[in-house]
Amino acid sequence: MRAELIVAALAREPNRYALVRTAAKAARMLHRPKTRIPDTINDAFRFLALPRKKAPASQIPRQQMPRSNAA
Repeated sequence: MRAELIVAALAREPNRYALVRTAAKAARMLHRPKTRIPDTINDAFRFLALPRKKAPASQIPRQQMPRSNAA
């Protein structure tokens, strides 16, 4: 049921307006022709309700400082 999906997504994003905006963007990105839009919206809320996985610190790319050519 969609209400359960929304409650699960609200646990991750407490601002309901931001959640709806993000869900609308996700639904536009996930939608495929010949599928029902309500099903796509449910998929978007399922995706938004998933817990975020953090990458280990060793896998986060670091920006390098540009080298100075003054020699």
